[in-house]
Amino acid sequence: MATGSDHGLQRIVWKKIRDTIIADCRKSEVWKILILDPFTTKLLSSCCKMSDLLAEKITIVEDLYKSREPVLEMKAIYFMSPTAKCVEAFINDFKSKPKYKAAYVYFTDYCPDDLFNNMKLYCAKYIRVCKELNISFMPQEAQVFTCDNPGAFRNIYSPKSENKKKTLETLADQLVTLCATLDENPGIRYKKDTNMENAKTLAELVDTKLASHYEMDESGKKKGKTQAQLLIVERGFDPVSPILHELTYQAMAFDLLKIQDNTYKYKGKDGSEKQALLNEEDMLWVELRHKHIADVSAQIPKMVKEISASKKQPDGKITISNLAQMMKKMPSFRKQLTEKTVHLQLAESCMNIYSNNVEKLCKAEQDLAVGSDVEGVKVKDPMRTLLPVLLHPYDIHEKIRAVLLYIFSLNGTTDENLSKLIQHVKIEDQQEFILNWKELGVPIITSPSFFSRKPTRRDRSHEEKYNLSRWTPVIKDVMEDAVENKLDTREWPHQSECPAAWNGSGAVSARQKHKASAQDDRRTGSRLIIFVLGGMCYSEMRCAYEVTQAVKSCEVIIGSTHILTPNSLLEDIKALSKGPMETFTIEERSTA
Repeated sequence: MATGSDHGLQRIVWKKIRDTIIADCRKSEVWKILILDPFTTKLLSSCCKMSDLLAEKITIVEDLYKSREPVLEMKAIYFMSPTAKCVEAFINDFKSKPKYKAAYVYFTDYCPDDLFNNMKLYCAKYIRVCKELNISFMPQEAQVFTCDNPGAFRNIYSPKSENKKKTLETLADQLVTLCATLDENPGIRYKKDTNMENAKTLAELVDTKLASHYEMDESGKKKGKTQAQLLIVERGFDPVSPILHELTYQAMAFDLLKIQDNTYKYKGKDGSEKQALLNEEDMLWVELRHKHIADVSAQIPKMVKEISASKKQPDGKITISNLAQMMKKMPSFRKQLTEKTVHLQLAESCMNIYSNNVEKLCKAEQDLAVGSDVEGVKVKDPMRTLLPVLLHPYDIHEKIRAVLLYIFSLNGTTDENLSKLIQHVKIEDQQEFILNWKELGVPIITSPSFFSRKPTRRDRSHEEKYNLSRWTPVIKDVMEDAVENKLDTREWPHQSECPAAWNGSGAVSARQKHKASAQDDRRTGSRLIIFVLGGMCYSEMRCAYEVTQAVKSCEVIIGSTHILTPNSLLEDIKALSKGPMETFTIEERSTA
């Protein structure tokens, strides 16, 4: 199996696919064709390689929607979403003239009766197997998943949306498949919000669908609650974290550089276009992604020096051109050095943008977000902190981010003050970047008499290592409180109770602790699953790993509709004013 898929969510998903689809196919010695829709293509590529499929006698992978030549002597495996579009494409392969000898059909999720009956009507004699796998989420990393649905943001938060209910239903179905894949029946809680009801609605839907799923379980046994909790929260609960300039490697790279589909494109020393995939296959990326850029910048050259020392290369400053020379002289170390070169280049690119533009911004942002300066002195007049940013010729998006942090620090500002800020930044025709946050339940305009209590934060002054990274995402407080059983039930009502013994710190008696799932035998404690409705940022993803590392006996998994960057979130916020959007079905989702 692929290296990066040997642990975490990807491993669990691949094992489930292997134990169903692949196991069925092993019974036949014939080489097979695998036919995928866009969603299952992305799903498979997230957890296995082509070589894994070849090892299982799958020789060709085809696109369900493209026209294909018939191969009558071969059997075809269809792995697809249970949508009208997919089923129609499948029927067309067999209706008038069969393309393949037989069909093994696997759906990601429950297939509605009308679609199933249609298939039976036209293709019954060709279908050898028809199963539902219950995997309609996307495993992004070992402890991170998405519903691969960026369009959900607009469907849920746009005042003009006509698809809110349907979108929440789909997300609930996807969350049920996540729980089923993890073999968990968690207790469900949600963040109560007087302005917003989406987290509550989603919690109710998941609870109902989960109960129904486990009642219909193939084993015929009703599954009791397991040692897991699912917490559902909306994006507006922490507007600060996705807007700040974050200085840990992964978050910084995705904010400052144009990285699409986890692919970093860069120019080689010879000027040629190169690209590198930043995923779990790259063990150096996994090791470095949550570290501060200062540590990464120091660590990579050190690693290269270790390699060069082992080959008795002359010591000196590590640069891209030095590396190119070393690679010519040491072909046996080419792979190790190529990996290091990618990250040296990536870290250098981040640092160049940072030192040219972002460094000065970061101090103001941290002071506004934390509410105090480096010495711990309270920021009494946030406008004095903001003003130098507005007067400096920063990019318009940078100024908008700073203005938003100023407004969030005050829990809203007056109409008059907001008008002045908008004029200052010269976005009179693009006010939606700021005003539309109200659709997420975030206070933007408040009357002078309005007083809103800010949530109490954990004291982390003893943890601080870098002056420009003092802010900690609110979700980390939530994770730690949940693990320590300290979540306030008034703020986090129970949609369904967890077992009385649930305590994420692992303080569960051996008798009460449920048997560890066979799917993940390395885990002996409990699981905390967090779902952020409306997008999560990279710093929040990092928190899941940090809390798991600190607690050890509780695995924290974080998921969302999609992953966002500061600029993609701003564009989504602005777009909330536009007209209704076409319905997103599973196979039409764009890249998270």
